[in-house]
Amino acid sequence: MKLLPAAGVSLSAFVLFGLRPVWPDGVAIGLILLAASLIAAFVIDRELGRDLGLIGIGVAIVSTTSVEADVEWTAFIRIGTVLALAVTVPFLLDRFVLRRRAVRFPWRSREKKTRLELAYVVAVPLLGFLILPFYFIRSGAYLNWPQITDLGELARFFVGVNAVGTWDELFFICTVFTLLRRHFPVWQANLLQAVIFVSFLWELGYRAWGPLLTIPFALLQGWLFAKTRSLGYVLTVHLLFDAIVFLAIVHAHNREWLPIFLY
Repeated sequence: MKLLPAAGVSLSAFVLFGLRPVWPDGVAIGLILLAASLIAAFVIDRELGRDLGLIGIGVAIVSTTSVEADVEWTAFIRIGTVLALAVTVPFLLDRFVLRRRAVRFPWRSREKKTRLELAYVVAVPLLGFLILPFYFIRSGAYLNWPQITDLGELARFFVGVNAVGTWDELFFICTVFTLLRRHFPVWQANLLQAVIFVSFLWELGYRAWGPLLTIPFALLQGWLFAKTRSLGYVLTVHLLFDAIVFLAIVHAHNREWLPIFLY
């Protein structure tokens, strides 16, 4: 029974984020589905309702604006403010209203990293170098990001890519996945968070066959966080990946820049 309202919250994020580029009016439907799922959660189990409520608040905050990539100052500040609130509000509610420590951001764990975990840190940027330029250019998905015309926009784009990557781990992994883990086994919680994660990335610009990349990435990040209990580790992996994202998109828009990719 618990799984149904949790799936409803994830599905609402799919409507709010994943369908937004083609169905802007679906925001109202998504919010109705989100509200219905939260009501059902409270009826089934109050603690589940509280945890899904924190997730739902974050999702609802993000849904108040479009997160499609934009490097204009107004969009930069608007999106940054909304994303910051989506992490901060659930965290503060958990600490000072619910008086718990369910939402945490553990920077590092005491366990020594395995060779496979260390190898993954190297493999991610290497795979990104080989795959991302092909994806962005051959699918045309790079056009979902704006053309960079000056150094100011280039700097904002670099900061924006890294800020969103950091926010992804703070919200989808340390908040959504962590709260879901209080009620579901790792594989179920991971699938539920991945639906929300990938839906957000779709609205951000990872379209066409982008989910073939973002779904495995979202699942791996959740699984690795469950194994390592280290925000520092999963964030390092994510930012290394995003470094290649930044370079690949800049190159896709300006082919004479950074002619280092194979596609």
